[in-house]
Amino acid sequence: MSIKVRYFAGLKESIGRSEDRLDCVDLATVGDVWRCANPNKALPNNCLAAVNMDYVDLNSAVKDGDEVAFFPPVTGG
Repeated sequence: MSIKVRYFAGLKESIGRSEDRLDCVDLATVGDVWRCANPNKALPNNCLAAVNMDYVDLNSAVKDGDEVAFFPPVTGG
């Protein structure tokens, strides 16, 4: 299974990269994608996730070829 992972805003800065390409067979959910890409880093509180540009929760399923994005909540003012 191949998943493209993208990081945005402050999350990209704290991780030190803007994207990953994962080739793993045991990825079932968005949470699994985070843990595989960042095994030593907890997902920050209030972080948002999307699969193929649709907001999802961490228990949402992923499939081969998906793009998973993680980003902090956006605020304006």
